[in-house]
Amino acid sequence: MTATGIEIVKSSSSLEEPRGCSEYFLELLTVKEVAAALRVPPSWVYERVRRRGKDRMPHLKIGKYLRFRWSEIRTWVDRGEAL
Repeated sequence: MTATGIEIVKSSSSLEEPRGCSEYFLELLTVKEVAAALRVPPSWVYERVRRRGKDRMPHLKIGKYLRFRWSEIRTWVDRGEAL
């Protein structure tokens, strides 16, 4: 266990999984991941984040970093607000 209370454990796969982190935070996507999923350039994502009103892409700001929940992005696209 580290000073932050997060312990890195080895799983059966070669990936390391943080223990002590909520799955809520592990499901957050980056700008590049959202852009790849929507098949658009990252600049398109940044432009939608800067917009105002209901057509603004839902996002979280964690310090200087943008993060996204896929469920909110999917709802936003399905409502037709991504145009």
